[in-house]
Amino acid sequence: MAQQGCPFLKIDPSGRDLYGEIARIRTGGPAVEVELPGGVRAWWINGLELNKRLLAGPETSKDAYRHWPAWINGDISRTWPLAIWVSVRNMVTAYGEDHTRLRRPMADAFTRRRVDALLPRVREIVDRALDRLAALPPGRVVDLRAEFAAPVPHEVVCELFGVPRGADGPRAALYRIIGRFFDTAISLEDAQANAVDLYDMLTAFLSDKRAHPADDLTTALIAARDEGELSEQELMDNLILLLTAGFETTVNLIDNTVHSLLAHPDQLALVRSGRASWEDALEESLRLEAPGAMSGLRYAVEDIEIEPGLTIPRGDPLVVSFAGAGRDPERHGPDADRYDLTRPTSRDHVSFGHGVHHCLGRPLAMAEATVALSSLFARFPRLALADPAHPPRRLRSIISTGHESLPVLLHGPESGPGVREQSGRSGPGVREQPGRS
Repeated sequence: MAQQGCPFLKIDPSGRDLYGEIARIRTGGPAVEVELPGGVRAWWINGLELNKRLLAGPETSKDAYRHWPAWINGDISRTWPLAIWVSVRNMVTAYGEDHTRLRRPMADAFTRRRVDALLPRVREIVDRALDRLAALPPGRVVDLRAEFAAPVPHEVVCELFGVPRGADGPRAALYRIIGRFFDTAISLEDAQANAVDLYDMLTAFLSDKRAHPADDLTTALIAARDEGELSEQELMDNLILLLTAGFETTVNLIDNTVHSLLAHPDQLALVRSGRASWEDALEESLRLEAPGAMSGLRYAVEDIEIEPGLTIPRGDPLVVSFAGAGRDPERHGPDADRYDLTRPTSRDHVSFGHGVHHCLGRPLAMAEATVALSSLFARFPRLALADPAHPPRRLRSIISTGHESLPVLLHGPESGPGVREQSGRSGPGVREQPGRS
């Protein structure tokens, strides 16, 4: 039987105590009914293995138009503040054969060749951002998220998709729109206006790209549309997915990893000494601080027996909790809330999805974050949190897990702008200066 009665917890749309809420939900069992922003009830899934099962198998779907009766029947208003996460038609929200059909052109366009070709530009973008930091007045408190963690992925994703430059162009508009896209505490009016701005920007962008094709991912996706593999709506909605997720998750990955390393100097020392790698730091950050806490809603395609006496009814929505899975004490031990690069289970997480829903952008995100981290700590070896006694405020989101800002002290670079020194073992795409160890 399904759990009856009042929801276990009404989820705070601000996400200020998201991990505290997840811990409290976990005490209710493997699947607990909660109330999401806007009064929508859903089953919150706890535990790594159960999250993997529901991601990988056909028991659940993200296609609200086929498998969520409340959406199909209009019981859930199209003005629901989180409706944009349900209404889009892309490869993530598709089910079965539609998922395979939509994912194929994305995989074809998101090739290893394209990622490898972009890496030299990633290094240039990172180095240019570090040069800007080095030019700031000594002793100034710097918001590293705003000045480094966000600009680098934004420029990379715009290069990948061929988004043109310009102060008033689509790059600047995209940056503003994404900042509001993941804010789950945003007002209904602002959420609707942001969605309109997003589609207007993409319509103009696609029109320009059709007139000026290039060797970029957007042009490749337009070609797939012209060959009949995608509808126009699917083309646009897949671009929304790739542009927003490809940016925000990498920003959070860099932001969270820098904060964790600075807040745990003993763990940073492991990387500096070569006893751990930058990839180790990133994987443990992905486990502990999943850049995306959840990926919208999924729906029970059939009655799902979680355990004897607990069944999720067909058609009910559920939340696959990437953030909760990463802190599952049954898998990661009683200290699952601790940042530990030596943890043997660090790589066992679902922060990049799982099974057929694994993230196509993982190779680029990991290479990009590795270059960013190694270069940042090499240029500013005395980098420190500006106020270690007071953790930075979380983003207003139950979907995106990062910080509103990351105040740091650079303490001045110890090497000139032309020197790129690698501390610790290098990860993918990281270069080392000859003669350095």
